[in-house]
Amino acid sequence: MTRNHQAEKESVAQGGNYMHGLAIDAVIFGFHDHQLKVLLMQYKKTGLFTLPGGFIYKKENLNDAAQRVVSERTGLENIYLEQFYVFGDYGRSDPKPMKAIMTANGIAHDDSHWLLQRFVSIGYYALVDFTKVIPMPDIIFDGCDWYDLPGIPQLMQDHNSIVKKALTALRNDLDNKLIAFNLMPEEFTLGDLQILYETILDKKLLRPAFQRKILSLGILERIAKKWTGGAHKAPYLYRFSKPL
Repeated sequence: MTRNHQAEKESVAQGGNYMHGLAIDAVIFGFHDHQLKVLLMQYKKTGLFTLPGGFIYKKENLNDAAQRVVSERTGLENIYLEQFYVFGDYGRSDPKPMKAIMTANGIAHDDSHWLLQRFVSIGYYALVDFTKVIPMPDIIFDGCDWYDLPGIPQLMQDHNSIVKKALTALRNDLDNKLIAFNLMPEEFTLGDLQILYETILDKKLLRPAFQRKILSLGILERIAKKWTGGAHKAPYLYRFSKPL
């Protein structure tokens, strides 16, 4: 264990620099191979899966903390984030999983430890370009990996409910905030974009109506035809002509 990792673990264990009782949980969405994916963590020696999350420094803005948490797991900066819900039910703060995690990582504790108290969690969802993400676990995790949304494992605490709530918020925001584009690579076809919308909404869309709607927004720049072996059948490639 390096000195930096040891210092990081001791900082979390002591909790002196953090606001107690308040946390951030992030649902990080990516899109790849026609699947909507979620980035999940697995704690060492416990088999427990969790959403990426973290705490807020006492002298840190909330949104800055959320950007930091997501950046630490993806390796990206300037990530699209939406705060979508505050999870504060009394029953969500079961200390048993955290006790198992602390024991597995050699963190001394008793029932009064700050990590074992009730936490209110602020939920954010993040939209990232899957191809640019480098999943990054830290010292207390065995893994940080993408999982297809329909097949995510059982998560600790109420994190499965947090994922469902985030998906509902994403669907509600899809049109009025034009946020789906944050999941796309720099160049794409309208067909690719329609598949993304259909995957998020879990329903089929009429191709002519969808393309008319998207092109009428005036935010796309047509750049080339995508080579598919037959020029007359090749779809156009697009990119965004203005920042969203």
